This record gives sequence, structure tokens and C-alpha cells, in this order.
Amino acid sequence: MQKKSINSPDETRNFEKGKFELTRIGDTCIGKLYLEPGWSWEKHVKPHAQTQSCLASHTQYILSGRIRFKLNDGTEQEYGPGDLAYIPPGHKAWIVGDDTFTGIELGTMDLFHSIYQGGVV
Repeated sequence: MQKKSINSPDETRNFEKGKFELTRIGDTCIGKLYLEPGWSWEKHVKPHAQTQSCLASHTQYILSGRIRFKLNDGTEQEYGPGDLAYIPPGHKAWIVGDDTFTGIELGTMDLFHSIYQGGVV
């Protein structure tokens, strides 16, 4: 049995137009993700990932702000506060509007972390 607070993360990574806070519990890594207006996968992740689209899947609960995802097949969906999202591999994303996006990423933050390893972004 283990208890932790997401408000006391094990690690925080800052990068251009955002940050994530990682909390590890059991064999799961949960992240609280903050993305500022103007953030996009194309501008802020693609140069580091060196892939045409994000190859990770994401399961998120959106707390605030709005984010839009576009799958490689052209399908698009926008998410906002209170939404649960599952995004399969092969997508791009960007922040919609003037509010900071805050979301809880369940289980895949280690993949995101590896892209931003060492705070190089």
C-alpha cells in the first residue's frame, strides 16, 4: 500500500511553453501537465522527438484549458475541462485559446519524460 500527493511531485520538468510534474506510485507514473497558450506538438516536441507525429498513446483527464488533437488519418477532436481523453499513437496536438491547459496524464508520462529528458527543451 502506498499513498502520495500529486501536489508533491517526485520531479518537475520545465520546458518552453510548459512543464510537467511527475509522481511515481507503485509501478505507475502519473503526470500533471501544464501547457501554455501557443504550445503545439509541431513547434515544441517534434524537433526533439524527430518523428512526424507523436508515437505515444495518452490517457488524460483535463482540468482546465482546451487542447485539440489531430490523428494521422485527419480525425480531429477538442477536449476541455472535465473531459477524459484517450489519444492513440500517431497524432499532433496544440493548445486552443488563451488559457493554460492543465491535465492529468495517466500511465504514459515516462514516455513524455524521455523526450524532455534533462530539461533540454
